[in-house]
Amino acid sequence: MPLITLIIVLIVVGVLLWLVNTYIPMDSKIKNILNAVVVIGVVLWLLSVFGLLAGISNIHVGKL
Repeated sequence: MPLITLIIVLIVVGVLLWLVNTYIPMDSKIKNILNAVVVIGVVLWLLSVFGLLAGISNIHVGKL
């Protein structure tokens, strides 16, 4: 993935999160949870893009 695409995606996600936090009225607890979920998702996506989560697919929880 080209670096410019990565930067554009991060900017778009940041602007969307800012818009949601600014213009959609909701409780501060819900906003904090939403922000945490988005940040964790972006960090996991970045780790996956850079190949640092390649081994995570070998981990299984429970019986399959």
